[in-house]
Amino acid sequence: MPSFSMSRISENQVTPEEIFFKKRRQMLIAGMLTGSSFLDRTVYAKDGLTSDDENAGALKATPIELITNYNNYYEFSNDKKAVKVLAQDLTLHPWTITVDGEVENPFTIDIDDLTKLFAMEERIYRFRCVEGWSMVVPWTGFSLARLIDRARPTSRARFVAFESVHRRSEMPGQRAGSLIWPYREGLRIDEAMHPLTFAVTGLYGKPLPKQNGAPLRIAVPWKYGFKNPKAIVHIRLVSSQPATSWNILAPSEYGFYGNVNPLVSHPRWSQQRENSIGEMKKHSTLMLNGYADQVAYLYAHNDAKALY
Repeated sequence: MPSFSMSRISENQVTPEEIFFKKRRQMLIAGMLTGSSFLDRTVYAKDGLTSDDENAGALKATPIELITNYNNYYEFSNDKKAVKVLAQDLTLHPWTITVDGEVENPFTIDIDDLTKLFAMEERIYRFRCVEGWSMVVPWTGFSLARLIDRARPTSRARFVAFESVHRRSEMPGQRAGSLIWPYREGLRIDEAMHPLTFAVTGLYGKPLPKQNGAPLRIAVPWKYGFKNPKAIVHIRLVSSQPATSWNILAPSEYGFYGNVNPLVSHPRWSQQRENSIGEMKKHSTLMLNGYADQVAYLYAHNDAKALY
């Protein structure tokens, strides 16, 4: 797999200045009140720009108005702009997440208790949809590995299966359509435990909006968006590769891995370039969405062209 040199997005490059300094003041106060080093636990991932990339020095977070108004969320609608309106009927309380399967300590936890269990971090990630559009999103949450570790996986746990909420009364898209509900996704255990794989509870320093997958979604920044399931209610560790929603529907178009790979075209379009939402100009798509230096080793024994 090709190797890419990477540069870091500085905090004040990506987050608007007024939000950046306001957030830092809030975090400093929180650390003083709790006696904890909250600032030290805030992690910012590398942005993946190469020195000769046409985007170098120009990457900025997508405005929140665009992130929250342009969403693929078929449980509500296949109209991206209708999702925000229709999602507001989703009830978020009570909400529990179950972690079980090949684990020694299965558990079910309320979302409010979950958000108190782990210190929150801010991660600024690229987001690349398989359809050819992209965003840069400042998520809030915690490393998924911390939640999985709490369940103490057994040696038989080789994959992690995710299941989203199934609620036809509040999700009109589940009453029709070709997907089999509830929405299901999966990762290999090493992918799920990778430090970049993120359990998301917030966006732009605020609680995660309903249309973006509240109250809990997964962000795997080197994979296409369909590998980032929303509204999670069940995480199950399993010994064999789990069935996933889009792969069941169209296996020739949506593979299990779903890694961002400009070398592999979708059957109906090229993946070499992408349209950044809010911009007119298209940009070159980076191998593994710009995170190759951090995750390529996971696939050292795989054919790069087969990881889609």
